[in-house]
Amino acid sequence: MEQDMELIKQTLSGNEEAFAKIIDRYKGYIFAVILNFIKEHDEAENIAQEVFLQIYISLPEYKTQNFKGWIGKIAANKSIDWKRKKINKHREKTIDNIENIVNVEELVFYKTPEDILIQKESREKIHRLCEDIPDIYKDVIIKFYFQEKSYEDIAREECTTTKTIASRLYRGRNMLKKKWREENETL
Repeated sequence: MEQDMELIKQTLSGNEEAFAKIIDRYKGYIFAVILNFIKEHDEAENIAQEVFLQIYISLPEYKTQNFKGWIGKIAANKSIDWKRKKINKHREKTIDNIENIVNVEELVFYKTPEDILIQKESREKIHRLCEDIPDIYKDVIIKFYFQEKSYEDIAREECTTTKTIASRLYRGRNMLKKKWREENETL
């Protein structure tokens, strides 16, 4: 602990050898933290470099007494960020691939008559069930699902916040699910 504080002081004074000692001391720990999130060895090495860069940049703001915990948190956050970026890239690639294979609008025309009938009956049933829930929830459900309006558009129309709309939509869906189950149990 005291050795860490001394190395930190020296690093902040511009001593690059002191930071190299910090790297040597914690590289195994940082790498282990990263490997808990990311199983790709090469990527873990890249992230470890980003972690040490972030430690160096953030060192002037370091104020806690648990240096190992602090750098572990930086390593975990960098790993989580990497995973999020990878997931988003995968989603974008998938969407691009789908759009390259088939125009999204064309997918609508490949429904069978049975699919169309089931969809129509389900929509009618939902409309009917909406009549049995309070208007404040029914209106939001109809605007969101049937009129395909965004939370923001509905909030403007209702003179409220998007958070309120999200809450009403959540509660309304729960009421509909309950009514749907009740109706199906009686059949």
